Amino acid sequence: MRTKLIALFALVFIACGSVSAQTTLTKIGYTNVDYILGNLPEFKKVQNEIEVTRGQLGKTLEDKYKEYQDKIDRYQKNQNNMTELIRADAEKEIMGLQQSIQEFQNKADQDLQLKTQRLLEPIMDKINDAIQMVGKEENYLYVLNMDAGRNTTPILLYTGSEEHNVTNSVLKKLGVDPASIKAQEATAAPATAAPAGSAPAPKK
Repeated sequence: MRTKLIALFALVFIACGSVSAQTTLTKIGYTNVDYILGNLPEFKKVQNEIEVTRGQLGKTLEDKYKEYQDKIDRYQKNQNNMTELIRADAEKEIMGLQQSIQEFQNKADQDLQLKTQRLLEPIMDKINDAIQMVGKEENYLYVLNMDAGRNTTPILLYTGSEEHNVTNSVLKKLGVDPASIKAQEATAAPATAAPAGSAPAPKK
């Protein structure tokens, strides 16, 4: 009988140890990379630079379109007095301007996208490094990004508590004080509904 009891206690001990080990191994944290990115001073500098570039490209495009519209107006006003050769040349010039505008707009969009990616890449690398460090230091097996991206369904649809929200830990690694963010949010203009997939203010 005593042998059976000892064996039973041993099995219970092993089972409890297995459950404990499994719980440790499956410790999962989560964060919101967009929230972190949006609160980094480096990102705000990137936003300003991108807006300046966008404004310059927009002004050039506006000037091109104005030239195009002026030529159309001039053509429509004088076409009845034009010779066939002059009319054909004017139409060719207008078509060339139209094509030039389209090509410039496409190239401007591509250049702006590439510049944004180039400027964001080192910042995203820093965020990723910080997440890696926090994950290792706090013994997480996984750290998930709760935001899957703009106009997408969030990866985490429900969290029962903020216990494993590592956002503040990551911000601290990046030299940003989470308390100062909360203070700024509290004193900001009247709150509006948060975009779908955005993280609530972390409580950790």
